[in-house]
Amino acid sequence: MSALLAHEKREIARRMVRDREERRAKGLGRVNGAAMPDGEYEDLPQSHYDFDHHPNAIALWLRSNGAEHAYFRVHDGIAADTTVIGGHAYLNFTNYNYLGLSGHPVVAAAVADAVARYGTSVSASRLVGGERPLHRELEHSLAEILDVEDCLGFVSGYSTNTFTLSYLFGPKDLILYDALIHNSVMVGAAQSGARRIAFRHNDWQAVDDLLARHRREYERVVIVVEGLYSMDGDFPDLPKFVAVRNRHKVFLMVDEAHSMGVMGARGYGVREHFGLAGGDVDIWMGTLSKSFASCGGYVAGRRSLILSLRYGAPGFVFSAGLTPGNTAAALAAIGVMKAEPERVKRLQDRGRFFLSRAKARGLSVGNATGFALVPVMTGTTEKSLAMTQALFQRGINVQPIIYPAVEEKGGRLRFFVSSEHSEAQIDQAVQIVADEWRRLNAS
Repeated sequence: MSALLAHEKREIARRMVRDREERRAKGLGRVNGAAMPDGEYEDLPQSHYDFDHHPNAIALWLRSNGAEHAYFRVHDGIAADTTVIGGHAYLNFTNYNYLGLSGHPVVAAAVADAVARYGTSVSASRLVGGERPLHRELEHSLAEILDVEDCLGFVSGYSTNTFTLSYLFGPKDLILYDALIHNSVMVGAAQSGARRIAFRHNDWQAVDDLLARHRREYERVVIVVEGLYSMDGDFPDLPKFVAVRNRHKVFLMVDEAHSMGVMGARGYGVREHFGLAGGDVDIWMGTLSKSFASCGGYVAGRRSLILSLRYGAPGFVFSAGLTPGNTAAALAAIGVMKAEPERVKRLQDRGRFFLSRAKARGLSVGNATGFALVPVMTGTTEKSLAMTQALFQRGINVQPIIYPAVEEKGGRLRFFVSSEHSEAQIDQAVQIVADEWRRLNAS
């Protein structure tokens, strides 16, 4: 690893020297590849007009330490409990195909029918170009699951958070979010112009204390938490946050990207897990790309909220609508989840099994609860990457989470468990992880 890093540093240095020498020899400067007379901008740093010297690119090269070999692997076929990469089969733990519905024949058939009837794109925003019956069917289905009045679908889960927060809140408001919240929430909060405060992970008491002192300094306040945290695999005490919301007359938003289809007896999410009413939370947000085998996002809640977003949220108004194929896939996946509740139970059983086997073999799993995703803590970036490569050589595909996604010493391997994994596959994988971890730390 260190040899590769040194090579990258030398290559960057050589390129910079070579470029400077070529420019001097020709008496030319260059702006994004175009020649310009020498002299006028002679003192302009090359990083101001050449992406090869852009600080972000250089920092990424220096920081990668070989990480590029762990990412963007090309999968040949459906990525489920197993996958094929480069002609070789691997036990797969890199995809959040939680209920095994990506590639399910019912879902695939629904997509084919939708494309045949409505085309591959709706070719405009829904506000301008109109809707398809599938759009409203999906939104009604999601609203029913969440026990709320209405729902609105967006083309991207990430932008669902960013545009919802930036549209609903402004400079006179306060956004409180969990310290481990997803980046999309932080970006949306920043774009809103509201005051932003991150609170200690899952600490509802800290939020309660802060609001007791400062609630009246702001017009609107929203607390944002996740249903299931994607880096740690734990979840908040949502009833406590609901009580804080009620006590201080603020809004509560829950990002259910990883809890929908995963938690609750029927897979209806963290609301069902705790037995809450839909109205206990003001903004339910979720994605379609995980349990629902599609792509996109949604917001659900009271009809007034959805009406406001439908006519005003930039990410909806100025964006093309969900494609017929993606809409049909999510709608069909919900149908399969309801018709085959054993998928949810099997997923929950497998997640708990992975967690118990990992603990039994002495692996550090942080605060994981066994719901679908389990981190194995590896510490430094170097160890995380070394483990990833060692496991890949032994037929296990899992990805590292390294700085800056987590703290430098918070590196981990993030295992996504699906309903399609067998106990034998999980047991085999955990044993190999434990073997390679001991080998790495003994060297």
